[in-house]
Amino acid sequence: MTTEPSSLNERFSAFIYDPFTWLGERRGMARRRRELLSSARGRVLEIGAGTGLNVRHYPDGVDELVLTEPVASMARRLERRAARREGQPRVVVASAECLPFPDDSFDTVVSTLVLCTVPEPDRALEEIRRVLKPDGSLLFIEHVRSDAERWARWQDRLAGPWAAFASGCQCNRNTLDLLAASGMRVAEVDRHKWSGMPRIVRPLAIGSAEVA
Repeated sequence: MTTEPSSLNERFSAFIYDPFTWLGERRGMARRRRELLSSARGRVLEIGAGTGLNVRHYPDGVDELVLTEPVASMARRLERRAARREGQPRVVVASAECLPFPDDSFDTVVSTLVLCTVPEPDRALEEIRRVLKPDGSLLFIEHVRSDAERWARWQDRLAGPWAAFASGCQCNRNTLDLLAASGMRVAEVDRHKWSGMPRIVRPLAIGSAEVA
């Protein structure tokens, strides 16, 4: 794995990510990851794999697991987690907007708490569509813009400060609309709350989408 040096802010974000999300993982997110990833099959690609919180939840039966992460400091932590899994996953340093894989490469693409942060979500979704096989699926957990008007307004007010704190994360991004506009067909979606986390990022959308 070859990486560019991380900035001080990126190194700090990688350092605090697991402690910051610890309570949310304990209060249900780890279970939600496990339930979602039980549907992963065949060749699997995870975008923006971060520190690797999904790694232990993948079923043993997947044919191959490839984990991408664009930030060097995150990727180093990801590699350490990947090394502890039998049949060690391959870690690739790459952004979601520029995936270094041929068309129709994967049966499953996984995105958990990623599309809120990528600078160009439309381009990332185009890349996901490109690398998915025609009968493949995108499995996602994303925090999204609230359906409640009052909390959506608070997300709008706090979007700037939150993005500065959370490495560009957009707490008010309407990811489900982006999925629909990209040509992906949302096959199923459930709404939940990310317990143990700040209220502006609690609304969750969990589900799967297919290439339309």
